[in-house]
Amino acid sequence: MEKLQRLRDQGIDPYPPRYRRSHTNEEAVALFQDTEVRQGPGARSEEVTVAGRVIALRLMGKAAFLDIRDASGRLQVHLRQDILQDRYSLVDDLDLGDFLGVRGALFKTRSGEITLEAQQATLLSKALRPPPEKWHGLKDVEIRYRQRYLDLMANAEVLSIFRARSQIISCVRAFLNNKGFIEVETPVLVPVPAGAMAQPFVTRHNALDRTLYLRIATELYLKRLIVGGMDKVYEIGRAFRNEGIDMDHNPEFTMLESYEAYADYKDVMDMLEEMVASVARQVTGSTTVTFHDQPISLEPPWQRLSLKEELLRIGGIDIEAHQDTSALLAAARNAGVDVEQRASRGRIIDKLVGSLVEPKLIQPTFLVDYPVEMSPLAKAKAEDPRYVERFEAFAGGMEIANAFTELNDPQVQRQRFLEQETLRSQFGGEDFDRLDEDFLVALEYGMPPTGGLGVGIDRLTMLITGQQTIRDVLLFPQLRSK
Repeated sequence: MEKLQRLRDQGIDPYPPRYRRSHTNEEAVALFQDTEVRQGPGARSEEVTVAGRVIALRLMGKAAFLDIRDASGRLQVHLRQDILQDRYSLVDDLDLGDFLGVRGALFKTRSGEITLEAQQATLLSKALRPPPEKWHGLKDVEIRYRQRYLDLMANAEVLSIFRARSQIISCVRAFLNNKGFIEVETPVLVPVPAGAMAQPFVTRHNALDRTLYLRIATELYLKRLIVGGMDKVYEIGRAFRNEGIDMDHNPEFTMLESYEAYADYKDVMDMLEEMVASVARQVTGSTTVTFHDQPISLEPPWQRLSLKEELLRIGGIDIEAHQDTSALLAAARNAGVDVEQRASRGRIIDKLVGSLVEPKLIQPTFLVDYPVEMSPLAKAKAEDPRYVERFEAFAGGMEIANAFTELNDPQVQRQRFLEQETLRSQFGGEDFDRLDEDFLVALEYGMPPTGGLGVGIDRLTMLITGQQTIRDVLLFPQLRSK
């Protein structure tokens, strides 16, 4: 604060409204390298104007070296009193964290460091708080997640993760656009929180005097568009579920949902494995990623396994031999799976898959053909209506995608919804899907055979960038109150 006042006393505005850069730091370094190729040793570039945050400061009396960092990288700057004259006094009032603009030519020091020799230096923003104590590696996760800006300042690799996330989303979008899909936007505030088995967040719209919910999925609105004649649609957006927080769950998350008319879940399998491999290749240069210290090949084809057969093989539980819910509950507990006493059959099977099968699916795997109790929106298999045409995709021991051949029979869909409402009254502690009358009306106008897909963008980013917790791929994860 004393330095700030001294600057103001000298007539220096510590927060000027603008500054025009000619180059980013990366561009300035590239310019010098090109100049050095043409001029040889002792080269000096043309003058450039750059700016960035001061991350290192080395005072040497009548000269100073400092490092500035912008989003493109770091650049060393040399300040000399004989060049800057009276303006050199600015050095005395600089701190780590300040933003500085400098103009000058680039040269290479005796140690080989590309450096800008400042002809002019302009303070752009005075920092009133010091940067993290461990400037070269902030490790306190509490600070990293609560004050992400400090994490980005201190840990250069964090910025690379979020650049990769942005690129992943762009590549997904380009892939689907090239397949002829249309990107759309559907409501975030909805009157019925349907399309998934999850607890919603509740709000109220004053002008309409009605209760609304943050969407838990985009599914039912996107399928309305299929009814309307948009044969290939997708949305990338936030979904909200009032649930717990752990390594791969956050109450708000980014989902891709896509729907393609005249396709089924096998077509969606082919598209998903092609898309994930393509995205990984574009972002990392390879279809092999490392997750939890294990190499994972995303190259198609991915293995396809039966849910029923894997539960029998891994857990020794034959779900067909345990049709009674109490018998299945006893079998689950005998297998060491923690299931609440009042759990529905679908909930028990979901727990069995999550505890016994999912952790073992390290290489990309489609787990296929789910019991109808778990899948109220999926079409039943013609040869065995106890199961539906559904898959979940796993990699690294976590779920990354879910897909169905969509149920398009309005009468069967109505019955499924009614069964969900009955189950909610029987098992109050569980999440079930909800009856959406407007969606049922839309189905009654006719929906063609359709393959639908949901992909967790956050988990896909975790997989491709090798991050072990969802908090490391969310800029601002939800946290407990301080």
